[in-house]
Amino acid sequence: MNKPDPHGLDALKTHQAAALAMGGRERIARQHAKGRMTARERITTLLDPESFDEQGLLARSDLPEARDRTPADGKICGYGRISERDVAVSADDVTVLAGAGGRIGVGKQMALMAYAQRKGFPMIHLGDAGGARVPDIMGSNGMMSMVYRIDHAPRDRSVPLMTLIMGECFGGPTWTASVSDIVIQVKGTAMCVGGPSILEIATGEQATADALGGPALHAHTTGLVDLFADDDRHALQLARHCLGYFPSSARDLPPVMPCSQPVDAPLPGLLDIVPADPRQPYDMHRLLEQVIDSGSLLELKPSYDGSLITALARIDGHVVGLLANNPKVTAGAMGPGACEKATSFICLCDSFHIPLVFLHDTPGFFVSRRAEERQMPLKIMNFIEALHHCSVPRVSLVVRKSYGMAHCNMSGGNMGNDVMLAWPGADISFMAPAVAVNVAHGRRLAALPEDEGRALREQMVEDMTRANAPWPAAECNLIDRVIDPRDTRRELARALARARGSDGNAGRSQRRLANWPRMA
Repeated sequence: MNKPDPHGLDALKTHQAAALAMGGRERIARQHAKGRMTARERITTLLDPESFDEQGLLARSDLPEARDRTPADGKICGYGRISERDVAVSADDVTVLAGAGGRIGVGKQMALMAYAQRKGFPMIHLGDAGGARVPDIMGSNGMMSMVYRIDHAPRDRSVPLMTLIMGECFGGPTWTASVSDIVIQVKGTAMCVGGPSILEIATGEQATADALGGPALHAHTTGLVDLFADDDRHALQLARHCLGYFPSSARDLPPVMPCSQPVDAPLPGLLDIVPADPRQPYDMHRLLEQVIDSGSLLELKPSYDGSLITALARIDGHVVGLLANNPKVTAGAMGPGACEKATSFICLCDSFHIPLVFLHDTPGFFVSRRAEERQMPLKIMNFIEALHHCSVPRVSLVVRKSYGMAHCNMSGGNMGNDVMLAWPGADISFMAPAVAVNVAHGRRLAALPEDEGRALREQMVEDMTRANAPWPAAECNLIDRVIDPRDTRRELARALARARGSDGNAGRSQRRLANWPRMA
């Protein structure tokens, strides 16, 4: 005889317990044996304690044969808090049919994302899934009921969207990552369109999941991943840290943190970091660490064309986006990868009211056959178009070299900066003086007697070098201030504060880049 349960409380406990058990002890143990957390453990670690409010816990597959094997239909969704800020979070449960997406679970996840976007909550997805479930998506009815819904709100960066790749992710989580603002990948995982088995069946090609979408590929070749983590816990810590640089939604300005570092203190160490010899390389990271708030540098895509550093940071407690040439890599000459990540980064910052600071030290763009094959002219002009539409404050500083079209792309003269600064040793022109003399006067010089030709060449180089100095541009008011390098932090903080306006709202973007595709 069944025990009376007039209010259904026992039934509720039974259903909840079944859902919380996920795919069962054996599959949970299998996940732990890989050194990975379960989806629920990941959510608990990501969020502030006791803050998770799950939605759709009792969802299950709408296919009768799968109903009893699909607790929460493999997608765990809900709301919680990170550092006392409300967020929406979804996670693929790999213990339930390998995390593959079914009609009910995917619908639950999409509804969560749409609601979060409408209400202004940051969205974080913890990816660990093998695409869509074949029984759900096969056939005309299956395909048409699970196809991407164009009637959902477009991804217009109205709220920050972050995806963590925490297992072998094919299809669904890869699509989400590809439109995310920040992507974090754990070592030993993969992110690609289809896995090795599908690839071999479809094309006969054999490849490992790592070769198709491992961290090395995304770090150096695709640039699709922003940050890499050693394990699940590290990835979740990075996600919490990243969120601190963004507003909860585009309705708000980025959060301001208390800063105990004075902005007026001179930085004599900068004179030692940057060599006087323009041919001698140095690491731009060292310069950046001096001028920003201590410990605030968060570099994105660090291994993808390192000639350009793109990083979030803080100056006097306020979030800024940094684009800085790094002479340690290809002498600071930017290739197509640098252009791609610059364009993507400008769109990201402009969408969330983050002002941009450009630090120049580049001999121009990297010229090669491979660069041309990768559409170098198009990449350069996409970069320029992003600047054209960008409406957050921009401050530009010429540290050393700034040559050719790269000067324009680094938000140089005539590019609509709020403030244009230069160090006294700045070298601004179309190309290096020695190269320019060879191009313009090479034949004439070669025809002269050796001693006469050498003397004239040296005089021409000296004249051009003098013309490249910042003084002629400053005299024409093309440079707002030539500054003492030791005052760089103070000058940047002052310029950014002025650009934000008296109430801070002058720093708001018009968000004309919010719909620009990621990495386009």
